[in-house]
Amino acid sequence: MVGIKDVARQAGVSVGTVSNVINRPEMVAEETRTRVQAVIAQLGYVRSESARHLRAGRSRIIALLVLDMANPFFADVASGAERAAREEGLGVMLCNSAQSPAEEADYLSLFAEQRVRGVLVTPADTSGRNLADFRRHDIPYVVVDRVLDSADEGCSVSVDDITGGSLAARHLLARGHRELVYVSGPMHLSQCRDRHTGALAALGEAGLPQDALRLIEGERLDVAAGRDAGARLLGMAPRPTAVFCANDLLALGVLQALFAAGVSVPGDIALVGYDDIEFAAAAAVPLTSVRQPAFRMGRTAADLLIEETGEAAAEHRHQRIVLQPELVVRDSSISAPRH
Repeated sequence: MVGIKDVARQAGVSVGTVSNVINRPEMVAEETRTRVQAVIAQLGYVRSESARHLRAGRSRIIALLVLDMANPFFADVASGAERAAREEGLGVMLCNSAQSPAEEADYLSLFAEQRVRGVLVTPADTSGRNLADFRRHDIPYVVVDRVLDSADEGCSVSVDDITGGSLAARHLLARGHRELVYVSGPMHLSQCRDRHTGALAALGEAGLPQDALRLIEGERLDVAAGRDAGARLLGMAPRPTAVFCANDLLALGVLQALFAAGVSVPGDIALVGYDDIEFAAAAAVPLTSVRQPAFRMGRTAADLLIEETGEAAAEHRHQRIVLQPELVVRDSSISAPRH
């Protein structure tokens, strides 16, 4: 690998002169600067950012750790974060915890070793131990898609998932359904719990008992888990007429299972998802979904992190920002229940 000493030797100048050409070109005579730049191009020299960061104690890389990189929702979050970072001349390193607290801990350790500028994280470890351990390294972080218990811990950007769950359930109740099924991922995830809480609140508003909402809990939040849930739905007696899923990937898996069994959506079962990913509108039956402003969430979180690590860091105050969801109604839920 070509180093700065190789450039200096080839150009017949000192290492300090090469450094000035790269970092403070106005300090170097034009003839010398032109000669050094020609050697840099000839040798293909690329300066070591990691070494520069170690000297400056400051990185140009933001780390983003998400629960599931395969979920288009997190791709939209990453896109928003990347846009904000790029405008500030920063890069984003995207990593996937796969909903595993152990993998999350490994990545947080890696971020500390690399001394990243800051971290955007959707926690997989709901106990808070991983973040508590990471906090000791004095690297700023912003929690995404979850509300921190206290603003003293740091900034957070989330969506009001209780309201989102309530929107989904109210919609199905307004269509005449009186018994619902909630298909969830792991209920230790606050997002899954909050959406369930919102659905229960809607039942209470309608004067229905809590047992009018049956729960199917899966181990993951992906299409395969949705297909498994769909198989369990088909075995229920009486079979439900309305299903609310904790995310769109689960809903798409349920839709696949119902189609394979010859069950009509929405004719036999109305279906609502959550996130409003791009595939929701493009499904075989366009999917009603609770839309999260994912791009805005990622951008807002990155903006907070950039503020906390930038020149105005001394004026930064931690914030807990909660965005509002909205219901997008499509074909999968517009029929009334069959009696």
